[in-house]
Amino acid sequence: MASRVELYTDGACSGNPGPGGWAFVLRHPGSGKQIERSGGEARTTNNRMELQAVIEGLSSLQRASIVDLYSDSQYVLKGLEEWLASWKKRGWRTASRKPVKNEDLWRALDELVARHEVRFHWIRGHQGHPENERCDALAVEAARQAAETGKTG
Repeated sequence: MASRVELYTDGACSGNPGPGGWAFVLRHPGSGKQIERSGGEARTTNNRMELQAVIEGLSSLQRASIVDLYSDSQYVLKGLEEWLASWKKRGWRTASRKPVKNEDLWRALDELVARHEVRFHWIRGHQGHPENERCDALAVEAARQAAETGKTG
């Protein structure tokens, strides 16, 4: 039987584009175990950081799981729930026939989501949700560090 996990994610960017950070909190409710990770890039966009946070969180799972994904990003959640299938059918083009932005990250995310049973949950950002606030703080700090060091990737 697949284990159930809770994945909280957030991305941050100072300027758009500008230095950015991603973060996730991964909780295993049955065991009480929790993992936090973050990273950043010197020049990126907020949407890329939101996507990267989910990619990093799902990549940290070592086996197929039931994942409750919590995000304050409508871009990520609508992309996964509503847009992705259509983009793939159209050869990674939008309804207006333009290339999908951040296609590289969407492709990676598509592969990762296929390995798990993912349930999507939108949470309002900056409203005192403890895990969302923690992810935000980690992502903002990662963006700050990326700006200072000029780190990319």
